[in-house]
Order: sequence, then structure tokens, then C-alpha cells
Amino acid sequence: MTLFEKIRLDIPVLLPEVPDTRDACVSRLDAMLVGQPGIIEAHIVDEQASPKLCVHYEPDTISLQRVRELALAAGARLTERYGHLVADIAETSTPRTARHKAQRLSQIDGVLEAELSGAGGLRVEYDRDAISDKALRAAIADLGLNIRHAFGEPAHEHASHDHEHDHGDHDHDNNGHGHGHGHSQGDSRVELGFALAAGFFVLLGWLLPKFVALSSPWMQLAPLWTAYFFGGYFTAKEAFEHIRNHSFEIDFLMLVAAVGAAALGEWVEGGLLLFLFSLGHSLEHYAMGRARQAIASLADLAPEEATVLRDGREEVVPVKELRLGDHVRVKPNQRIAADGFVVDGESAVNQAPVTGESVPVDKRPVDAPTQAAEDPENLAKEHRVFAGTINGAGALVIQVSKRAEDSALARVVQMVTEAETMRSPTQEFTKKFERYFVPSVLALVVLLLFAFMVLDETFAESFYRAMAVLVAASPCALAIATPSAVLSGVAAAGNSGVLVKGGGPLERLGKISAMAFDKTGTLTEGTPRVTTVAPHDGVDASELLAVAAAVESLSDHPLAAAVVRHAQDELGPAQYEARDLQSITGRGVRARIDGEEVLVGKAALFAEVDGADLPDTLRETVHNLEAAGQTTMIVRLKDRYLGAVGLMDTPRASAKPMIARLRELGITRMIMISGDNQSVADAVAKEVGLDEAKGDLMPDDKVEFIKQLGQVAMVGDGVNDAPAMAHASVGIAMGAAGSDTALETAEIALMADDLSKLPYAVGLSRKTSAIIRQNLWMSLGMVAFLIPATLFGLAIGPAVALHEGSTLLVVLNALRLLAYRD
Repeated sequence: MTLFEKIRLDIPVLLPEVPDTRDACVSRLDAMLVGQPGIIEAHIVDEQASPKLCVHYEPDTISLQRVRELALAAGARLTERYGHLVADIAETSTPRTARHKAQRLSQIDGVLEAELSGAGGLRVEYDRDAISDKALRAAIADLGLNIRHAFGEPAHEHASHDHEHDHGDHDHDNNGHGHGHGHSQGDSRVELGFALAAGFFVLLGWLLPKFVALSSPWMQLAPLWTAYFFGGYFTAKEAFEHIRNHSFEIDFLMLVAAVGAAALGEWVEGGLLLFLFSLGHSLEHYAMGRARQAIASLADLAPEEATVLRDGREEVVPVKELRLGDHVRVKPNQRIAADGFVVDGESAVNQAPVTGESVPVDKRPVDAPTQAAEDPENLAKEHRVFAGTINGAGALVIQVSKRAEDSALARVVQMVTEAETMRSPTQEFTKKFERYFVPSVLALVVLLLFAFMVLDETFAESFYRAMAVLVAASPCALAIATPSAVLSGVAAAGNSGVLVKGGGPLERLGKISAMAFDKTGTLTEGTPRVTTVAPHDGVDASELLAVAAAVESLSDHPLAAAVVRHAQDELGPAQYEARDLQSITGRGVRARIDGEEVLVGKAALFAEVDGADLPDTLRETVHNLEAAGQTTMIVRLKDRYLGAVGLMDTPRASAKPMIARLRELGITRMIMISGDNQSVADAVAKEVGLDEAKGDLMPDDKVEFIKQLGQVAMVGDGVNDAPAMAHASVGIAMGAAGSDTALETAEIALMADDLSKLPYAVGLSRKTSAIIRQNLWMSLGMVAFLIPATLFGLAIGPAVALHEGSTLLVVLNALRLLAYRD
């Protein structure tokens, strides 16, 4: 049998422009590598901080270095060739029009995929060998789409300093987030005014002959002709645009029905049709505008300028010109301009705009700015600040740790915009339904036109019935039922400190009844402390603690930090120096002190390594500590057991009420999964009110356990829980505002390190799912009623009123989500 080895490479390093592992470029990368001699297989694995490409290769045929070179070269070629554009479009439109424009964009040579939401989120994948970045933007502009802000300018042409693309049709402000006045602000107001004018003239044309004796028929028709103009203007405008591009949409069907009614002399019914349709259309635009404004308000949180300290003086510069390491002065009650950490001053910062936290967070300076700058993501929350948050009464000086385009706020805006373009399962269903339903209706209408040939009626009567069926069967409400609810839900979540990456996870979370939690940092504070130092067989407690601290000082694990912190408090400066730290996954660590091996870890570690067995008396001590809920570290220096150190991580105060609230929302099974021993896991689970706990789990064990649970949501910190979160139905990360990893790995991210946001996310998803179901029942139910009703004689007027009324109900029902509160 041929032997092979494996190497794992970070996907974000190989394909920096790719948004996630579902992107087609990942499959292309796999295919490019597998075709190389000596490479057997390539596949994606979700591991720790980021997804990785696992490559199986034959070391006798190809070297490890060559595999790495091939992967990097393939990734570079794909990045060079395939572009990914995520942009915010100034105009809003109905989901039907947005879908139509996305289809037109995807038909352009070189565009591989295009999605556009009614609220203005655009996502395009394209082949640079077939279409340049500049040509793509020109094509987008030709479709009447005005790019308000592009997230991550295309790297290919910009790397070549090609900045020739026209910004004349972009509406930018100083922060790169313009305030476009597209359909949602200008045209929507005009469209609503036209619709109301149409309604007025329809009413006038209907009432006038009843109360005034008119000498000429044209005097009665004049108000109705005016109603046709105002009601049909925007409908005809969009319909003819669709026709010009060889597409027949609902707008065209409505025009045909209105013209047909006029041909039969039913001017009032035709005018009523156009009035109600145009009114519904304008309100759809309004609904999309509301969702868009809720999302756009996130982008507008960051100030445009910042006061930076350079060369001993203050200087006001645009935020986008801030550099890493700059010191920015923040005055009282002023918005913070960039992500960073406090180097001077103390204040309370209102982080609600970004994280949703209701209480201001106290901030104070870091002790060592140089050291803090090396790893800003792991700083305590009292040191870190985020762009868009509001300073309190004290003045602060912050050191910038991220550029404006990389800030937590900018990342959230980008991800929410991209989430708008992600279809939910229900949206996929309605799209497939419409694909078969609309042609079937058109075929039925054509047959009904010839009903006079088999029924005892005139052609005019058959034509009238066909037009009534055409109006009744148009799936207006169905087209907007799900997108309006999803957009409203995503927008409401984003403004409450919860990032939802599309309608899929929003719908799935609304259906699950089981939830799994990581323990450390999720249900507990994540800052363990040493509670017991238990020396063994005459060993001095100070020696045990000093040796343990020397080894753990080389580790970045939270338990290690707690041991080092306790040793410094109790013993002062370090007494030993450890070297050559090696991690033994899920068991402990190995190092050397003065050339002698030191092992620190769980009891299971010492059953797997050579050397003296774990003494029964020490095993009993460890058992007693664990029974009391403590996590233990056993320390062995060469063959001499020094004893055990016990630590505890206290449960969060908010954990118990959060669990109770989740039960009220319908989560019936809640489990904690932990790498700690079973006794510790049981103690924490009992205290917070969970159903069960699984301890002693290795990372792979957590993944297998999640797979066994089936439909389950996994809640963790987004770093060491990434594999389990990736295999759950929905992965939920906490504290995402401070962690790039959490933002990348989770489908739902709680921006604050706050458990109280979890019931909000579950409640919102359940409400969204309920509203989607209500909207589908309303839209499909109305179509199911109206088609047979019009076949058996229901007039166009009542059919239009019921049809458009259902559309308005669907829109208004979805908008309720914008006001959702837990």
C-alpha cells in the first residue's frame, strides 16, 4: 500500500479574496492540485482559527515544500483570475426587479455568479480573463446600478495602479460610505405620489357620472385616462425595460390586463388595477428602503474624521488615512473613529451601536502598549475600543490597531450586505415554484381566451375572464413574502448587535430545539483562578507552583495564564526557566527545566507516557478536587510527582437566566460540551440549569458528538470551537466584535461577549420563521382562492383589491420585524 502524508494550509492565505469555503474558487483549487503528480487528494477541513485545505501527498514522489509551493501558486493564479465584488447599491427596488437585474448581470460574458437584494446588497464573482474590473463596473452602471460603496476594492487592477474607472456615478462621502439618493428616497416618493394621484382620479371618474350630468363621454373618461397615466407610468417604465431585455415580468402582465379592461370599456376597473398595483409597488420599495436604511445606519456610525497626535501636535485627518499605531484623541461624548486600545485616559464607552450592550463599558489604559500592539485581539475588554462606539465623560487617547476598512464595524457592514444576497431555503422554494407556476398561468390564460369557442359567451366575456385570472394568479405577494421578512430580520439583528449571515441561518435557528454550549468563555467567565495547590508526598507547595508556572508561562492557554498569575502573586519573580514546550493535544504539555522533562496535564496524560505511574494517593486527591468542580493539572518532574493544582472558572451570572429564557422560547434540550473532566462539566451544568454535560471531549470528539445530535445550534467563542460550530446546523459565536476569527467562523455572531443576546437571536429567528410562514400562507392562499373565484365570475376590480391587499399585508407583516425586541 502506498504511504502518504498530509499538510494543512490556511484557505484565507491561499485565497484571500474568497468570502467562505462555499465559494467556487475553493473547488477550483482542489481540482488544480489533485491533477499534480504525487498529490492524491485535497479537501476542506474546519480547524481551529480558520478553514484549511488538507492535501494528501506521496512523499516519495513530491516534497512537502513543493506541495506548499504548488498550493500557493494555484491560489495566486485563482486570485489573479477570479474576482469577488461585494458592494452596496444606492438604489433599492423590489425583490422581483433586483432578481431580474441580477439575472441580466449574470448573463454578461465573464460574470460567473451575481446576486442582488432588494435592499441594495450586490455580490458578484467574475472571471478577469473575460471581463476586467473596470468593464464589470461599467456593466453594473449600464444596468442603472449606482455603486455606493464597494467592500474591498478589486485587487487585480488596483495592484497595477489602474484607478481609471469612473467615479462620476458613485456617490461617496469622506468615509467611503455615500448617501445615495436612489429609488428608496427620490423615486419612491414620486412613485407613491403618482399612485395616490391615480387613486384620486379613479375615484373621481367613478363618482362624477353619479352626481353630475355629463354632456360628453370624454368628460367621464378624462379622469380615468389621467388615472391610467399616473398609475401606469412607473409600471410601464419597468415593463418596457424588461421587454427590451427579452423578459416578461409581472409589470407587463398588469399592463396587459389594464389595457384589456380598457378595450372592453371597463376603464374604472383598469384604473383601479393600476392604482392598487402601483401603490403596492411603491410600498414594496418603501419596505426595502426601510430595511436598507436600518442596515445603512450601521455604516454611518463611524465618524468621517479623527484627531490624531503626530509629531507632538494634533492634526485632523480623514478616518481612512489613519495608520496602524497612530494615537487618536477622543473627546468626551464623541464617537470613536477606529478600532484600537486605550493608552491614556479613563472613561465609560457606550458600545451599544456595535455590540448591542445596554450598559457602558469602563475603559482604562493598557500597561504595556508595545506588547498590546503585538496581539490586540486578546486584550481584556476594558482596554479595547471599537469604531462607531460613543465615548463617555472622560477624554481618551487610543492607539489604532486596525485600518478603517478592517474595523469590526466595517466588517459587520460588509457581512450584513453580503448576507442580504444569500438566499434562504424558503426563497429557493418560492423561486422554483414561480419557475413552474408562471408559465402554467400564462398557458391557462391563453386557453381562456378561446373559451368563447366552447362556451355560450362572447369573445369579450372570455377575454375579460382571462384578464381577471391573469391578475388573480400574478404571484406578487409570493415574490416579496420571504425576501422582505429576511431583510427585515437581518437588519433588526444587525442593529441589535447580532450578525446573521443570511436568511439560511436565520431560518434554521428558528426551527431547532436543541442547543450545545462550550463551557470555558461561553457559560463561564473564561478567566479561571487557582483555588488549590496540593503538593504530593512531602513536596513543598512553592516548588510545585513554581515548576507548574515555569512550564505554563510558555503556553497561551487561559488555564496556563491563571497558574502564572497566581505564582507571581504568591511567589514573586519566576524561580525556574522552562524550555522546549510541546503540546499534547487534549491532554497537557511537555517541557524541560535544567534538562529534565516536566509533564503538566490531566491524569489521562500519565497513562499514555513513559515513566512512573500516577500514585494512588495523588489520584484520589485529584478525584476529590474534580468532584468539587475544579479543573486539575498534575505536575511530574522527571519521575517525581510534585502534586496537583486545582483551578475553577466561575459560571457567568447571566448564564442561568439565559437558559431559562431559552426554554421559554422552545429550546427543549441544552447540553454543555467540554474538554474538562466530567465532574467539572457536571458541576457547571447543574449550576446554570442545563439538561446534561459531556466532559473529557477532545476537539474531534466534540465534532462527532455534534454530528450525533442532528439539528442543533452550537454556541462557542469562535476560535477553539470552530470545528464543532462548523458541523452544527447553526454555529453561533460570542464576542465577535473583538475577534476576526469569530466573525469568520460563525453563521450567527453575537458582537458582545453577552449571553443575554442569545435569547434575542433565537426569538428573532423564531419570529422571522413565523412571519415567513404567515406570508406564504397569505400569498399562496390568496392565489388559491382568486384563481377559481375569477374563473367562476369574480370581477377584475374585487380581484385586484384582494390581490394587492395581500401584497400590502405581506409587506407590513414583514416590517414588524424591524421593531422586534426580546
